[in-house]
Amino acid sequence: MNNDWQALFDQEIQKDYLKKIDYFLAREYKTKHIYPAAPNIFHAFQMTSLENTKVVIVGQDPYHGPGQAQGFSFSVPANFRLPPSLQNIYKELEMEYGHPIHRSGDLSDWAHQGVLLLNTILTVEEGKPLSHQNIGWQNFTNEAISWINKKEGPVAFLLWGAKAKSVLPLLTNPDHLILMSPHPSPFSANRGFFGNNHFKLANEYLISHGQTPIDWTRSNV
Repeated sequence: MNNDWQALFDQEIQKDYLKKIDYFLAREYKTKHIYPAAPNIFHAFQMTSLENTKVVIVGQDPYHGPGQAQGFSFSVPANFRLPPSLQNIYKELEMEYGHPIHRSGDLSDWAHQGVLLLNTILTVEEGKPLSHQNIGWQNFTNEAISWINKKEGPVAFLLWGAKAKSVLPLLTNPDHLILMSPHPSPFSANRGFFGNNHFKLANEYLISHGQTPIDWTRSNV
């Protein structure tokens, strides 16, 4: 990892569930199209250290189309068309900040500012969303969330949709901020994602605790 998440990996690699995932994926990558590329499975942890994590946006599983998945939630490479959920995330930003958002779908700049873009399931088979939901990834990502929960510094958790809200029992630290709403998917965005004001609320919380806010709207085009 080249950062403080290495301790988590050293701990979890001793457990049977992760050994089983490793064995399963070794076969799957040889025989099927699995996303993201194997070196990028843990990209979110490589980009945002535990120490630097200030905001956690919990996603479901990687995009299942060729070339889309980067190893962190909601993001796609800069040359890809914006997926519908990310389009709605940007629409919410436009409503909150009152000006157009000129961004590609690459959220790397958010990750570098301390936004952990964490899918609860870290791999997927091409064209089959949630195809890896039962191989054990949640054991790993739940443990990662538990580590963040223990942090003394301020962390804002943005939980969008039922899958994201499933981590709520892990969030017991009263000093952290938990924001919940429906998912930004076109099927649910109009039921409470639009107008949730989560980006501004997260920044207000960070500022109130002496932290630098996230520049959500910076152009990366």
